[in-house]
Amino acid sequence: MRNDLKGYEVIDAENLVLGRMGTSVAKMLMQGRKVAIVNAEKAIITGNRSVIVARYNTRRNLQEKENPEHSPHWPRRPDLLVKRIIRGMLPYRKSSGKEAYRNLYVFIGVPEVLKGVKPKEVRIKNLTDVYMRYMTVSELSERLGY
Repeated sequence: MRNDLKGYEVIDAENLVLGRMGTSVAKMLMQGRKVAIVNAEKAIITGNRSVIVARYNTRRNLQEKENPEHSPHWPRRPDLLVKRIIRGMLPYRKSSGKEAYRNLYVFIGVPEVLKGVKPKEVRIKNLTDVYMRYMTVSELSERLGY
């Protein structure tokens, strides 16, 4: 982790829908901006809990028959899970997508380096009032075995 995160736009993921926040972040990254996401474990995923957990368990258990080491990797840790989800929204196999992905930092909680920085407001509706069924990324990580 870098100690100097000057020039990074800080986004607080608390109570933001993960997919909507992820698309905004992916767009910012593709525009060449640098983004740091804090409180990644407090982002929410909408839907039925059992369906969400089953979907991510299926992704975690995918294995290639010929060489299982070549299988996709889905992490259990909340910050790495959010980073992996955002990577899926980038053209990661192109050089522009890889460069954009290098400009992304995701943190659990708020690190000491970013304590005094005011987070940028992302123009996304706060949908915790609208959705009755949702779970946080930390709850998902616990159910996946973290």
